[in-house]
Amino acid sequence: MENGDPGARFPFPFKPYPIQERFMEALYAALEQRKVGIFESPTGTGKSLSLICGALTWLRDFEEKKREEAARLLQCSERDRKEGGGENESNGVQKSGQEEERGSSGAVNEPDWVSDFVQKRAEREMVNKLKDEEMKRRRREERLEMIRHNAQLKYAMKRKNNEVNELEKLLQLSKQELSSEEKSHEEEEEGLIVADYESDEDATTKTRICDDDDNDDDLEEEHITKIYYCSRTHSQLAQFVHEVQKSPYGSTVSLVNLGSRQNMCVNPDVARLGSLQLINDRCMELQKNKHDKQNKADLEPKRRRGVAKATCAFSGYEKLMAMRDEVLVKVRDIEQLLQHGRETHTCPYYSTRMAIPAAEVVVLPYQSLLHAATRKASGIKLKDQIVIIDEAHNLTDTITALHSAEVNGAQLCRAHSQLSQYCDRYRSRLKAKNLMYIKQILFLLEGLVRTLGGKVGLNPVTQSTQSGAELLTINDFLFRAQIDNINLFKVQKYFEKSMISRKLCGFVEKYEGKGVNTHSCSLNKENQRIEGLGLFLQSLQNKPAAPPEQQGAVEDRPSMASPMMLVESFLFALTNSNKDGRVVMDKQACLAQSSLKFLMLNAAVHFAQVVQECRAVIIAGGTMQPVADFKEQLLLSAGVSEERIAEFSCGHVIPPENILPIVLCAGPSGQELEFTFQTRDTPQMMEETGRVLSNLCNVVPGGVVCFFPSYEYEKRILGHWESNGVLQRLATKKKVFQEPKKASQVEQVLSEYSRCIQRCSSTGGGQSGALLFSVVGGKMSEGINFSDDLGRCIVMVGMPYPNIKSPELQEKMAYLDKNMPHVDGRSPGKTLVENLCMKAVNQSIGRAIRHRGDYACIVLCDRRYSRTGTLQKLPEWIRSSTHTHRSFGPAFASIRRFFLEKRQKLQL
Repeated sequence: MENGDPGARFPFPFKPYPIQERFMEALYAALEQRKVGIFESPTGTGKSLSLICGALTWLRDFEEKKREEAARLLQCSERDRKEGGGENESNGVQKSGQEEERGSSGAVNEPDWVSDFVQKRAEREMVNKLKDEEMKRRRREERLEMIRHNAQLKYAMKRKNNEVNELEKLLQLSKQELSSEEKSHEEEEEGLIVADYESDEDATTKTRICDDDDNDDDLEEEHITKIYYCSRTHSQLAQFVHEVQKSPYGSTVSLVNLGSRQNMCVNPDVARLGSLQLINDRCMELQKNKHDKQNKADLEPKRRRGVAKATCAFSGYEKLMAMRDEVLVKVRDIEQLLQHGRETHTCPYYSTRMAIPAAEVVVLPYQSLLHAATRKASGIKLKDQIVIIDEAHNLTDTITALHSAEVNGAQLCRAHSQLSQYCDRYRSRLKAKNLMYIKQILFLLEGLVRTLGGKVGLNPVTQSTQSGAELLTINDFLFRAQIDNINLFKVQKYFEKSMISRKLCGFVEKYEGKGVNTHSCSLNKENQRIEGLGLFLQSLQNKPAAPPEQQGAVEDRPSMASPMMLVESFLFALTNSNKDGRVVMDKQACLAQSSLKFLMLNAAVHFAQVVQECRAVIIAGGTMQPVADFKEQLLLSAGVSEERIAEFSCGHVIPPENILPIVLCAGPSGQELEFTFQTRDTPQMMEETGRVLSNLCNVVPGGVVCFFPSYEYEKRILGHWESNGVLQRLATKKKVFQEPKKASQVEQVLSEYSRCIQRCSSTGGGQSGALLFSVVGGKMSEGINFSDDLGRCIVMVGMPYPNIKSPELQEKMAYLDKNMPHVDGRSPGKTLVENLCMKAVNQSIGRAIRHRGDYACIVLCDRRYSRTGTLQKLPEWIRSSTHTHRSFGPAFASIRRFFLEKRQKLQL
C-alpha cells in the first residue's frame, strides 16, 4: 500500500476523524504483519466503520497482490516452457554436480534424472493449482455478477419452479396417504436406536447437508481468505451488518450472517417448538429422514414403500444452492435473510453455511467461533484467516463460561433412570459395543451421584445429604467418584458418534407417560412392565392429544427430558488437563439441589488454537482497560510471543470540555465516602449517599443513572431511603425508575424513562427529568446507550468488587498466583480482583457519551478511586480529564458550572 493521505487509501462514507484514520492504519499494519492486536476505541468514535473499512481495504489489497503474484508465476512458467523445451538433456548434465551437493541429506545415490523429474513435477503441480484456482475464481465472480444483474429474472423463475415442485409434492403425499393408512411401529422406533458402533477409531465419512456427487464446480472450492467478525449478541451483529451496508463496500462485499436454528428457522412447524434443543432435534431428524429417503431410493428402488417420513420442505438442494448465491451477492442481516427465506421457501440456516467458503466476511456470535465443536459443526475453518472479536472486554470470562459445565443431583438421577429404561427396552436390538458403552455411562452416573452422597434409583428429592462445598482437582475427583478406570476420551467419542443423548431425548419425548418414567423414582419392575405394556397397547389404538397444560410447558421440557445433554457436557469437561480446571462439589440439604460444577481456570488452552491457526486476530472493544489481563491470561499463556502482540488505544472524538469525570471523596456533611463491606450498610453512609444524589438532581438536567455494586445493596439502600423520606425527596425533583428484575421488562422501563425525560424537557414543571437506579453487571450496565439527555450524569456508588469468598474466585486466584508472574510485587490473584472490579466500572460509565456532540458528568463516589493504581485502570480518555475532590463543595460547584456553561452555549 502506498504512502499518502490515509483518507484516500481507505474508502469511507465521509471524511474520517483523525483517530479513525490512525485506527485503520494500525489495523492494516496488524493484519499485514500477522499480529494479534488489542484495539480500544470508545463507543461513539465509529469503531465498527473503522473495522470494516480498514479490514476490507487490507483484504482487497491482499487478494490483488495474490492475483498479481499468481499471474507472474504463470507467465514465468509459460516462458520457461517455450524457451527450455529442447534443452532438458543438457540442463540435466550441467546440474548434476549441483544436485550431488544438494543430495547430502540422503539422496546422494539418487540419479540426476530422478531429481530433475521430481523438481519439475512439483513445479507443474504448483502451476496447475494456480491455474485451477484462477479459473474457479473467475467462474465464481462471473456467476455472482450474472446473479446481480439478473436477480429479478432469477427470482421469478425460482418462484415458479417452487410452486410446481410444491404442487407435485402435495399430489405425491396425498397418493401415499391414500395407499397406506397404517404406520409401521418398527419404522418409527428405528430412529431411536443408536447405530452399530463397530470401532473406537474415527470414521471417515461425514454427514453433509447434500450428497457428495451433487457438487457445484462454481463454488465448491477451498475457503478463500476471509474475515470472521464475531460479537456477543445478535443485536450487535445486526448493527455491524447495517454499518457494512452503509459503507463503500456495501454493494460489492460477499457477507454471510450465521445464527442458530432458533434464530434462522423458517419452517413454521419447527420454529413453533420454541426451545432451542427441541428445534435442533427436530431439524436434524428432518434432515436424517431426507437422507434416508434418498439412500433407500437409490439402493432399493423397487421396494414396496410405506408412508414416507416427514422431511423439511425448505431444504431442497436446488433451493439451498440458489439462496446461497443470493446470500453472496447482497448483504443482508438475519431479519432480511428470514424474510428472503420465507419468500423463496428456502432454509436460511443451511444456505448461509453453504456460502461460507466463498464469503469474504462471515458474521457470527461468540459461541460459534470460540467453541471448537461448534466451529467444526458450522463448517468454519480458521487456517490463515482473519478473526475480529468485537465487544471483547469479557472475552476471558466468555471462553471460561463456554468450557465450564454444571449438573445437579436430580439431573444425574434422571439421566440414569432414562438410560436404564432405554437399555431395557432395546437391549435385544443393541450390538455388544453399544451395550458396553451404555453400561459404562451408567457406571459413570452412579459414581457421580455417589460423590454427592446419594444413590441412583431413589428419589433425589427425598435423599438427604450433608451440606458443604468442596473443591477438587480433576484427578482427585475421578478417584473420589471411583471412575478413574474409565477412558473418558473413548466415552466422549461414543457420545459424539452414537448421538446417544439425542436418541435418549427422542425416546423420552415419545414414551413420556406411556410406561417410561422420566424421573428417577424407581417403581417395582413387574408393575412398571405391566403398566408400560398396557399404556403401549393403548397408544397403538389411539394417541390422545397432550393436555393444554402440557402443551404450554414445551419451553420447560428440554431441561426436564434431556438431562443427558448436561451430563455429556460435564463428562467432556473432565477430559481437560488436570491443572486447567477444578471440580466444585456443592452439597445441599437434599440430593436434588446438590450439584457438580466444572470450573475452567485456563481460558488460554482453548483460545490457543484460534491464535495459532489464524493469520491475524484482532480483539476490539470500547473499554479494554486494564489490558494486562488479556496479555497475561489469554495471549502469552496461549503461546503468543510478545513481539506478535500489537496494542492500539485512541481517545474520544468529543472535545475534552464535554466530559467532567469526578472522584468524590466526601459527601455534603463531610462524611468520608468509602463503601467497604464494613461501612456501606451504616445509616450514616446510606443517608450521605442520598444527600449526594439529592444535590446532583438539583443541578443536572435530563437523566441521571445511578449504579449500585449489587442487587442486594440496591434493595437495602432503597429500603432505607424509603423509610426515612429520601426517596420521596428525590421523586419531587426527578421521576424515579428502577432496573427491572425480568429481562423482558427492560425495554418497557427504558421507553418510559426516555418519554419522561422528553416530556420534562419540553413542558418543564416541577420535575427536571428522571433518575434511574441500576446495578453494575446488570441488565443496563452493558449494551444500553444513555446518549444525550438520557444520561447527563452517571453516578457510581462504591466499587463493585466480586465476592472474594466465592470458592470459584478463590481457586482462580490461587491458579494465577501459581502460574502467572508477579508484577511490581503484587500477586496476580489480587490483581485479578481489582481488574474485574474496574472492568465492570468502565462498562457502566461508558454508557454515556455516545457521539461527538454529547456531554456528560461522571461521579465516582468512593475515595478509593483516587488511588493511582485504580485511576490508571480507567480508559485514557476519561482518566486524562478526571478531577479528585476531597470535599463536596468544590465538586458540586464544578458540576453546577459545567451544566450552566452547556446551557448557555445551547442558547447562543
